[in-house]
Amino acid sequence: MMRCRLKIAIVFVLCWLLVACANGGGPRPSAIKGDMPAPDSTTTSGAYEGATDYRVGALDLLAITVFGVDELTKEVRVNSKGQISLPLIGTMVAGGMTVPALESELAKRYAQGYLQHPQVTVFVKDFASQRITMDGAIKKPGIIALTGKTSLLQAIAMAGGVDEKLADLGGIVLMRQVDGKRMAARFDLRAIRRGTVTDPQLYGDDVIIVEQSGSKTAMHRFLESLPLLGVFTLLP
Repeated sequence: MMRCRLKIAIVFVLCWLLVACANGGGPRPSAIKGDMPAPDSTTTSGAYEGATDYRVGALDLLAITVFGVDELTKEVRVNSKGQISLPLIGTMVAGGMTVPALESELAKRYAQGYLQHPQVTVFVKDFASQRITMDGAIKKPGIIALTGKTSLLQAIAMAGGVDEKLADLGGIVLMRQVDGKRMAARFDLRAIRRGTVTDPQLYGDDVIIVEQSGSKTAMHRFLESLPLLGVFTLLP
């Protein structure tokens, strides 16, 4: 499943690049002023929206425990609409909520005519909604689950770090869908490490590609069209 999702993500990115390079010999991105925007999000997307706590998203697997009531202890999968279905409570929206907020809401609902002072705990067993794709000259390419607020540098570390012999440290590309538009930003890993460039926060469905040094691929031509400013640019 993980390998399949990685292949699909990589093919999708390559299609971006091939289309971009076919348009007039190369992409013509336009700069977006201000801070890097967050991706498209809804209450069911699991987007962080600046918070430090993880937010439940579609397809996450939740283990819900009600202390002292074994019949209400369940594992439930959040559906594509961000909803869960539980005994006594029925169907409710969990997507977009932090774990503490969901625990509080469940306790409140169980207390409405069912239980006295219920103690509810929620554990996310599978962070299906918050995954990023790491590819290119990196030691452990693949799909990584975000379990909290994560930066680009932290994600690279989680993937085992870049291949120092092959990686172009000035060719770290972050791709994201914002307001229905394809966007990308180019980063220099050395500048991030020095603290002279902001280490960007990552969101679910982000794609990070570490280009190989000296390569002459479509990705390399694409990189040459992006300003090394760490800001997002529109893709053609």
